[in-house]
Amino acid sequence: MSEKDKDKEKQKKPKADGAHPAAEKAKQAKKAKAQAAAEQEAGGADDGAPSQPAPPPRLYERYKGEIVKALQQKLGVDNRFAVPRLEKIVISMGLGRFATEGGEGKAKFNQAEKELQVIAGQKPVRCKAKKSVANFKVREGMETGVKVTLRGARMYEFLDRLITLAIPRVKDFRGLDPNGFDKVGNYNFGFTEQTVFPEVDGAAVTFQQGMNITMVTTAASVDHGRELLRQFGMPFRESSKQDR
Repeated sequence: MSEKDKDKEKQKKPKADGAHPAAEKAKQAKKAKAQAAAEQEAGGADDGAPSQPAPPPRLYERYKGEIVKALQQKLGVDNRFAVPRLEKIVISMGLGRFATEGGEGKAKFNQAEKELQVIAGQKPVRCKAKKSVANFKVREGMETGVKVTLRGARMYEFLDRLITLAIPRVKDFRGLDPNGFDKVGNYNFGFTEQTVFPEVDGAAVTFQQGMNITMVTTAASVDHGRELLRQFGMPFRESSKQDR
């Protein structure tokens, strides 16, 4: 065998001193990645994410299990899909009086926005004036309020806190006005102060700010909308006029 043939044979044979350094490095990285994945599955690594999804709101479970059947019997509806339901809840604050106060008014506007975000659990949207009104010193495009629209699970969670925590904290409460419905069964009412919600720190409140709450339903009439909210637990008073 010639010298050239011997050199070719040496090139064909694998090296006996181990694999290539780059291949060895890639193999070690792959092994470390697999080990990290195994530790994460075993609970060794905590990325802060919940281990399981949040349970459905209890008021929604009650609606599906109890309220739908009760409304079918009360309203005489055969199809359960025709039973009125809650579509969304809109919470709004009118803050136009702070728009013309300069720096101090801007600070109060921001504080009210933060308090509404804490109450609703969702970032509010700033509302702007559609036209100028000289008597109120309002110019077109000026920010005059904030609002939040709640749907789905967050809507039912807010309604639950509203009925069980906020309304019982209202001073001298005698019940909600049963005539606060429009023609299609949507209900409107309000609070004169934000401290009725326990999420708001009363010690940090520097001014009282009211809010309007609109509950939009799929009810076809006022009676159907009133019965839906009554089944949820809304405390309506018997008469539309308060007893003095």
